[in-house]
Amino acid sequence: MESPALRVYDKLRQNLSVFAGIAGFRSLASRALAQARSEDPGLGEVRVNEDGTLQGLGEMEHQIELDKAAGAEPTNEPSIPLIASLLGLLHIFLGEALTASLLRVTWPGAVLDDCNSENGRKA
Repeated sequence: MESPALRVYDKLRQNLSVFAGIAGFRSLASRALAQARSEDPGLGEVRVNEDGTLQGLGEMEHQIELDKAAGAEPTNEPSIPLIASLLGLLHIFLGEALTASLLRVTWPGAVLDDCNSENGRKA
């Protein structure tokens, strides 16, 4: 079964590819992966495929689940830094308003927290 973070990535990939094209999304995802590797070097085996899908991350997360089931010390889900980097890059390149708009289109029923960088909450 696919992790929630991988489902988030896939949904972002589908919607952002419409907006930026597959090559644009792949470029953004590759940069986000490079940033995430600095936080989790275990992501070194993960690759962004030509269509923007990820190769290797699902296997890593499956092994983490197996380790947890065997009683091993829980580790962080490796896709979290990737999703955080991807959203951070969207915010940098598109700005807050357009990023929020894209997220609302991707998850129309979701309640998104409207924040800004100055005071933490939108008035």
